[in-house]
Amino acid sequence: MIRVVIADDIPILRQGLGAILGQDPELTVVGLAADGREAWELCKKTKPDVVLMDMRMPQYDGSWGIRRIKSDFPAIKVLVLTTFDDAQTVEAAVGSGADGYVLKEMEDSRLLQSVKAVCGGIRVFGDSVFEGLRRQMIPVKKQMEQVAGITDREREIMRCVARGMDNKEIAAELFLAEGTVRNNISKLLEKLKLKDRTQLAVFTVKNQLD
Repeated sequence: MIRVVIADDIPILRQGLGAILGQDPELTVVGLAADGREAWELCKKTKPDVVLMDMRMPQYDGSWGIRRIKSDFPAIKVLVLTTFDDAQTVEAAVGSGADGYVLKEMEDSRLLQSVKAVCGGIRVFGDSVFEGLRRQMIPVKKQMEQVAGITDREREIMRCVARGMDNKEIAAELFLAEGTVRNNISKLLEKLKLKDRTQLAVFTVKNQLD
């Protein structure tokens, strides 16, 4: 039997979710909470397997509840069930330690499956949530590929640029011809799709190449 705590600030939704989960013989609702703090307190008392957590609640929101629950009861799984799939809310949930993130618009049968999957150690994300995370990862992956393609010599030049050195100073520092430095910087700007030395310096610092 999977023990579940439901946290939502709207009483009728808490009760409705409890009724839905109660229809499944493998699930039992052991507590209803109005915010993240109540959910955390119920975890101390009832020792659930899964907490079904809304994100936007007054005073102690979902992020607060997730952080405290994961800190004090790391074995308890937290599945976010909310109306919002914007990047800021998703990042807050995932960054706090949520094990899954689904939307309230999903069918009852899928919600029951999601609770069981999260309890079994599977991270569950709704389609729109997963697509949002995937889009965020594309530029990160592209940037990592760009960094991986930078040679040791180019890194040395980038470090000098980040320190504010001009071509003549870089040439003296690295024992290169000034023209070689200029050509290397031009190739770097083209390779990394950057406009000027300022952007190159920012890229160097941002990717901890300095």
